[in-house]
Amino acid sequence: MVKTKCNLKKDDKVKVVAGKDNGKIGKVLKVNRKKARVLVENINIVKRHQRPSAVNRQGGIIESEAPIHWSNVMLLCNKCMKPVRISMKRLEDGKMVRFCNKCEELIDN
Repeated sequence: MVKTKCNLKKDDKVKVVAGKDNGKIGKVLKVNRKKARVLVENINIVKRHQRPSAVNRQGGIIESEAPIHWSNVMLLCNKCMKPVRISMKRLEDGKMVRFCNKCEELIDN
């Protein structure tokens, strides 16, 4: 069974901490919780050869992002601008929010 608990959401800014794109920063485009993968903007670019079709008349080599495992990325804190771990806290109104473990700053959704 795949671990599905992931504190990453769409439009979060993340930094890659492992793999061929180590150190790059990008925005999360999609989160797949069943496969524990995230699609990050301009990260893990793959080239696919596509033959000409009705949709793509030219054909050729197409570059696109491929998903990477969510354990290879870390969320960037807006205040300290470093990759951080996340802690979840419950506010007075009962809402669960994400906090930076380094600077205790609220992470915007």
